[in-house]
Amino acid sequence: MEKPLLVSFKGDEHIRESSCSFLGQKVVKFWEDVLEFAPKALEMGRSDPRKVIFGMKMGLALSIVSLLIFLKKSFHDIDIGQYSIWAILTVIVMFEFSIGGTFIKGFNRGLGTLIAGILAFCFAELSLLAGKLEEVVIVISIFIVGFFASYLRLYPTMKPYEYGFRVFMLTYCILMVAGNRTRAYNEAVTARLVLIAVGAAVCLFVNICICPIWSGEDLHNLVVKNFKEVAASLEGCVNGYLKSVDYERTSLKILAYQASDDPMYKGYKSVMESKSQEDTLLGFAIWEPPHGRYRMLNYPWKNYVKVSSALRHCAFMVMALHGCLLSEIQAPAKKRLVFQTELRRVGAEGEKVLRELSKKIEKMEKLGPGDLLKDVHDAAEKLQKSIDQRSYILVNSESWEIGRRPREQDVENVSDSMNMGCKSLSETVLDLRSVSVACTPATQGASPECVFRDQPSWPFEVGKEENCRTYESASALSLATFASLLIEFVARLQNVVDCFEELGEKAKFGESILNTPPTTEKSWTSSI
Repeated sequence: MEKPLLVSFKGDEHIRESSCSFLGQKVVKFWEDVLEFAPKALEMGRSDPRKVIFGMKMGLALSIVSLLIFLKKSFHDIDIGQYSIWAILTVIVMFEFSIGGTFIKGFNRGLGTLIAGILAFCFAELSLLAGKLEEVVIVISIFIVGFFASYLRLYPTMKPYEYGFRVFMLTYCILMVAGNRTRAYNEAVTARLVLIAVGAAVCLFVNICICPIWSGEDLHNLVVKNFKEVAASLEGCVNGYLKSVDYERTSLKILAYQASDDPMYKGYKSVMESKSQEDTLLGFAIWEPPHGRYRMLNYPWKNYVKVSSALRHCAFMVMALHGCLLSEIQAPAKKRLVFQTELRRVGAEGEKVLRELSKKIEKMEKLGPGDLLKDVHDAAEKLQKSIDQRSYILVNSESWEIGRRPREQDVENVSDSMNMGCKSLSETVLDLRSVSVACTPATQGASPECVFRDQPSWPFEVGKEENCRTYESASALSLATFASLLIEFVARLQNVVDCFEELGEKAKFGESILNTPPTTEKSWTSSI
């Protein structure tokens, strides 16, 4: 009978030792983080001076409300010094980095406190009338308030007011307990409401009058920054692909978020991860009064998020283009050069559109009378035609032939080959052997098995010559993938422009200063 007890005691001792070790590791980790943050604190203040200003404003607001502690006189039988802690707590929980955040926190706290005060006053009077059942009435009222407040705040529509529900429950319980102890319900309710109003007034005055920080301005700048980031990533992907830069051919770093040194990855990654930040700024911006360049009532902040969402839809294509650069299967450099002019022009025109939209949003100007997408659509059409005319480069065209033709053929006399058999329409334009990279020893000056030796992860279980042809076909199709993704990116730009025009109309952007001559608009869908 003693052995199980001994085993249980040893097990408990082991658990205690493990718990102490775990807590010790957490404490050590905390101090390591503190020591690591200390030298970066100055850098954070230099990169964003508003954070230093925010800290100074917070200290100023607390210093002002702390003066209430030294008031010795009572006003209408209310000891202000005794209840001054409520004003200090209001400043601590209500003072936010932006004015919109301060407004929404103040609204939640004020409304929750007001409703809790009214209910506390009603139930307090009811408990006094109950006589000996006073404690029962108080306990039942706290249960009812806690149940309904906790249940209602779970409703999705009430999520922005979750803080108000918590303040409501906390205020009600404190007022009922304090009133029952001092028998002064009215005094507790009145003092709390008055001092919360004082603390809220100090917060708003300091936050608005001293170096105001607006969430709407931050949302505006974030959308402009997203356009520039996607444009830079698109430019880097196209240029890197055409220059045949020797990237590490694996996407594991991207999946593990370890490609932080890659500017293309950082560009579109920041756009992908800005969704939550945009929603937060939007929730604060709609509470801000008209200010600065945004002097409209009910300013269309939601359209900024809509434009950014349409841009994010294009950023998915940029992410896929970057994936082509890091893929295991790569098209040979000579095949990329065949479509070099068309690919480079589509990338340049797409980048030009994104940068133009970023400038228009930054300056709050509408688009000119011309078609912003005309040049990029024309470039995409030429790329499509070039792919159709030279599609034999992207597939194994030898399997299309019926009959035989000479092995050596002049590119300029391609039209004469129409009489030699049935070939593909695109193959009759240029000769495959004149531009493709043949997988022969003469082409690379090496044996066939050495031509693609840089692709160790590509599995083959058949003959080496057939392996070479199979890989050549697959690598050529990767070029088609890159081109099709670029064309899809151009197609998605139309939605971005439409969302921008909607934003310009609702926000009443100014007319464009540089008016370009109007051009005939051309439907992108019809050209495809």
